Amino acid sequence: MLEDELRSETLKWLERLEKKIKNVEGDDRFLRNINAYAEDTKFFLDKGDLIRAFECVVWAWAWLEIGLEVGKLKSKIQYNQN
Repeated sequence: MLEDELRSETLKWLERLEKKIKNVEGDDRFLRNINAYAEDTKFFLDKGDLIRAFECVVWAWAWLEIGLEVGKLKSKIQYNQN
């Protein structure tokens, strides 16, 4: 069923976001927006508004990826590139 798939995808990406954001530091505005969108995701999931919940998690990821790309955010974990 489409609703189950949408809920599952939203929860999957929210969980990944919450894990990744623990290892990110930088611009407070970016971090506040990411966390606000994550909280909004949970709010809309609880209300059963799956489309808005998915939109919020997508926005949270967008803020995270853009912040990392433009240097406003950085990962606390350095990966060995060898």
